[in-house]
Amino acid sequence: MTTALATPAQATVRKAGSGKLRALRKNRLALTGGIIAAVFVLTALFAPLISPYDPAQPDFANVLDAPSWSHWLGTDDLGRDQLSRIIHGTRASMQVGLLAVVLAFVIGVPLGLAAGYYGRLTDSAVSRLTDTMLAFPFLVLAVGLAAILGPSLTNATIAIGISQIPAVIRITRAETLRLKHVDYVAAAVANGGGDGTVLFRHILPNATSALIVQATVGIPAAIISEALLSFLGLGVQPPAPSLGVMLSGAQSFLALAPWLAVFPGLAIVAATLAFNLLGDGLRDVLDPRGGTR
Repeated sequence: MTTALATPAQATVRKAGSGKLRALRKNRLALTGGIIAAVFVLTALFAPLISPYDPAQPDFANVLDAPSWSHWLGTDDLGRDQLSRIIHGTRASMQVGLLAVVLAFVIGVPLGLAAGYYGRLTDSAVSRLTDTMLAFPFLVLAVGLAAILGPSLTNATIAIGISQIPAVIRITRAETLRLKHVDYVAAAVANGGGDGTVLFRHILPNATSALIVQATVGIPAAIISEALLSFLGLGVQPPAPSLGVMLSGAQSFLALAPWLAVFPGLAIVAATLAFNLLGDGLRDVLDPRGGTR
C-alpha cells in the first residue's frame, strides 16, 4: 500500500501549522479578540433565540424608557426594545462583514495571483485597475457604489465587497511575487508543473497567512461601512434593525434619551475592536515579518 507524498508547499504549511497554533494559544491579544468576535458571530446566528422581544414590535406604553430590568438597554421612540434591536442589528453587521470579505477574496485573489505570477501585460492591467479604484477613498467608493446599486443590505454588501478588492489584490500580488522565486516553486516548474498546479498547490497555500490577516482587517472595515451606509439610508431599510439605522434614529433624541445612541455605538466599537485585536494577534503569529500591508 502506497501513500501520496505531500508537495513541498503542503509539507511546509503542515510543519509550520502546529508551531503557529501553539503560539496563537499563548497570544492573549488574538485570544481576546477571537473570543469577543466569536460572541458576536454566535449572537448573529442565534439572534431569534436569544432576543427577549420582537425587535420590530412597537410598544407605545413604554416609549423612550430608560434602561431597566424589563428593558435592559431601554426602549426607542416607538417603545421597541433596544437590546433586541442591537442583537438583530448585529446579524446585519456580521453578514456584511463576512460576505463582503468573501466577495472581495473571490475576485481579488485570482487577480492578484495572475498579476504576480504572469507579470508584464497582466500585471500592468491589474495594477492599473487597482490604482484606479484606490484613487477613491474606501468609504467614498462604497457610498458611491451603494447609491448606484440602490438601498438594501444585499447591495450594501456588494458595494463594500467591491471596495475591498484592491487591498486583496495588492496583498495577493505581493505574496505571489515573493513566493514564485522560492526553491520549491522553481522545482515544481522544472518538474513540469502547470501554472494551475504551481499557483494553487505551491503559492496559494503559503500565502494564506497574509490573506487570513487581511480578512480580519477587512471585516471591521466592512462593519463600519455597513453602519455608515445604513446611517445614510443606503443600507438596511427601516423598520429592519441595524446598528447604523439605530444611530440615525437616535439623532433626534440625544438629549432626552442618550442610550439610543450610546449602546449601538458601543456595539459597533466592540465588534470592530474584537476583529482588529484578532487581526493584530494573527499577524504577529502568522506573519512575523510584519505583514505586507
